Amino acid sequence: MIRTEELLLNVGPQHPSTHGVFRIVVKLDGEVIKEATPVMGYLHRGTEKLAEDLNYTQIIPYTDRMDYVSAMTNNYVLVDAVEKMMQLEIPERAEFLRLIVMELQRLASHMVWWGTYLLDIGAMSPFLYAFRDREIIIDLFNELCGARLTYNYMRVGGVKWDAPTGWIDKVREFIPYMKKKLVEYDNLVSGNEIFLQRIIGVGKYDAQTAIDYGLSGANLRCTGVNWDLRKNEPYSIYDRFDFDVPLGTNGDCYDRYVIRMEEMRQTLRILEQAIEQFPKDGEIMGKVPRVIRPPAGEIYARIESPRGEIGAYIVSKGKAEPYRLKFRRPSFVNLQILPKLLVGETMTNLITILGGVDIVVGEVDC
Repeated sequence: MIRTEELLLNVGPQHPSTHGVFRIVVKLDGEVIKEATPVMGYLHRGTEKLAEDLNYTQIIPYTDRMDYVSAMTNNYVLVDAVEKMMQLEIPERAEFLRLIVMELQRLASHMVWWGTYLLDIGAMSPFLYAFRDREIIIDLFNELCGARLTYNYMRVGGVKWDAPTGWIDKVREFIPYMKKKLVEYDNLVSGNEIFLQRIIGVGKYDAQTAIDYGLSGANLRCTGVNWDLRKNEPYSIYDRFDFDVPLGTNGDCYDRYVIRMEEMRQTLRILEQAIEQFPKDGEIMGKVPRVIRPPAGEIYARIESPRGEIGAYIVSKGKAEPYRLKFRRPSFVNLQILPKLLVGETMTNLITILGGVDIVVGEVDC
């Protein structure tokens, strides 16, 4: 009789930073996972408490840091909540700029996911191609707002900077380029026999399970639930554009992969329409008081980030600082299903499942 004993193993953090990022503690019987415990880390340490001593404009840079590859959408959810409380009217040119940068951000975020996911399961080249093409978007953001990662671009009432001369034309030129690159991505990876064997049927769950765990984004839509806040509860000017919401049927890693690939194509479709309709002139800031003081009350605003539903809940006492601020972070919620998915799986499938629920940089503050 072979004597065996369980092994406790820390998986991660796989990140150059050391300030408390995500790891998962697994109990192994050989290669089989018997127990899995996510340790969320401390990246979400105090942003909401710090906000109680900051005015609303000062809070915006903190939203950049909640998700390093989705800063633009995080900017928007905060200012959108404040604008709704104050019933502000946003200039059309500002709305178009916001939508364009949010969709470019969605595309850049999905590129990081695609490249790192393939890298994690053994393919080097896709990582290089994804970061090569993402660099074009980063350069566009740098030209627009002077930053490459934490943009601090949006303001209550509009945006801080207008698009420089020729910037919209550069976005227009990028769209057909990226369409061709997505075809190359598919040809390189999506039909690869080894890749398909690694992800089809792995990490499955049904629609009711997804709803019970509060999943959102591709993690919800992979089960066939048609829920995208850009369609179901349109914000900004999304109701002006035609695009489809990709859905899956099996709720596995393969469906989540296919959905995110199709979401990149739909983002390019939205950008095409936005560029053609972009106003030739106009203001980029609405009429906003010098000191922003939302009326007393509370509000919850939510949008569709690349990761899923991100929300901002604000309680105001009529002062320049929020009385309370709470963010609903999509990855933080999505990861709660990991123990259910991992028990009974092998260590090989652990990496596949982690990437399938969009662990792209090891950070789950958002």
